[in-house]
Amino acid sequence: MAPPGPSQMEDGQSPLVRAFFERRENLILFLAARTRDMATAEDLVQDLYLKIAGLDPQAEVRAPEALLYRMAANLMVDHVRSAQRSSRRSAEWRMDTRSVMGGQDVAQDAPADEVVIGKERVRQLAEAVAALPPQMGRAFRLHKLDGMSQAQTAQAMGVSVKMVEAHVAAAIKHLAQRLRS
Repeated sequence: MAPPGPSQMEDGQSPLVRAFFERRENLILFLAARTRDMATAEDLVQDLYLKIAGLDPQAEVRAPEALLYRMAANLMVDHVRSAQRSSRRSAEWRMDTRSVMGGQDVAQDAPADEVVIGKERVRQLAEAVAALPPQMGRAFRLHKLDGMSQAQTAQAMGVSVKMVEAHVAAAIKHLAQRLRS
């Protein structure tokens, strides 16, 4: 292995990477002041790191700090342009897909009868779930409605995973029968 050149530190990091770590907080503040959003600034600084980490560590950089700030500014400009393009696309899509009648926008909401039918189905389902036997209902609610895995449900209920599977399967069968009639 060749000894590090003048553009490399003893630990193998390029001066650009070293400068990045020394100036990271300042770069975040630099970008946050311009974007007015700390989360975006942090994302841009992360993108900057990915860019400089991918560069050749042997490349000679005369002014690493200046290069970092220039790269950060360029990333910010790219981000703003991308956001503007996305906003224009969204606006164009909304204009292309809207319904107009008599010069007025028409709402794209579901018809009132469908909303009423949907609410009635939800009410029926809630009643059917409430009517399930206690353990079966608890297993169904934890797994299907609360989004717990079968293992998490089993642990919460103090039963085996197989028992949870059986309770959930029986609950689905029971609900399907009840909602069909």
